[in-house]
Amino acid sequence: MSRLLVTGADGFVGRWLVREALRREHDVVAVTGPGGAPPAAWLAPDAARQVATFEADMTRPEDRARIAATEVDAIVHLAAVASGAQARRDPRRPGAERRGGRPSRMPRPAVLEDQSHRPRFLFVSTGEVYGAGHDGPIPESAPARPVSPYAASKLAAEAAVLGTGNMDGMEALVARPFPHTGPGQDTRFVLPAFAKRLRDAKRTGEGTFAVGNLDVVRDFLDVRDVVRAYLLLLERGEPGGVYNVATGQGQHLEDCIRRLAAIIGVEATPVQDPALVRPADIPVLLGDPTRLIAATGWSPQYSFDRTLQDLVDAQAD
Repeated sequence: MSRLLVTGADGFVGRWLVREALRREHDVVAVTGPGGAPPAAWLAPDAARQVATFEADMTRPEDRARIAATEVDAIVHLAAVASGAQARRDPRRPGAERRGGRPSRMPRPAVLEDQSHRPRFLFVSTGEVYGAGHDGPIPESAPARPVSPYAASKLAAEAAVLGTGNMDGMEALVARPFPHTGPGQDTRFVLPAFAKRLRDAKRTGEGTFAVGNLDVVRDFLDVRDVVRAYLLLLERGEPGGVYNVATGQGQHLEDCIRRLAAIIGVEATPVQDPALVRPADIPVLLGDPTRLIAATGWSPQYSFDRTLQDLVDAQAD
């Protein structure tokens, strides 16, 4: 793999993926959404000059055709709604796989249309496709039982990607990342939200701050480890394969708050706000990374404490 196209390149994960691909000396084509931030806005000047870029609206046939006509060796498809909360606000549009303003029964990701060449293709799904009812790390062989529009749309798109790959001879793979965070993540997401509220409490002297349901365990990864996994899967993953991107270790949200509070240097009590409680929240969501490790040799390089520290430092900047 030498030339990589990234859809959703200006998103949180996309930016880190572009950085890591450049570090590994790949040529990069960054596809951003309409009005999205170009690489010059989030890369150093020398790095930005190395990236070819253009905007694309994934609902427009002409934009999809432009992506399909771009000669590359591999594609990572990140252009989609990034959170379950956003998907619940607009359940008709749970992902960029939605086409022509109408949700399709089996959404075929737009970047696979009219593909005259055959790059390796990594579709980024979610560990949420497994749903609830699991107490330990979930292997890929577990049945998928999504409990949200977001996860259901990802599962349908997985089937479309793998079906298209089988029919067209394209080397398609699916990554199922579990929750990931890190420096630069938006405060719509749980750990950056906690960090911001704790920093606000320290600044104002407030003794409490609002939270949703804290009786939750998540397999949190560092985004920098996640994007390394994506690139390794493109290099070494088996075509047609589905791979969890996970650590197999759980973090309880209450403990996450304690660790963030210690980093920030504040004492504040979390108080549940019903408006922040997610419907159909999955109590425990952990992934088994055995298949990913066997295929690629991947292992996390960032400890959870380092991730939290870097997240807080980025907000302070």
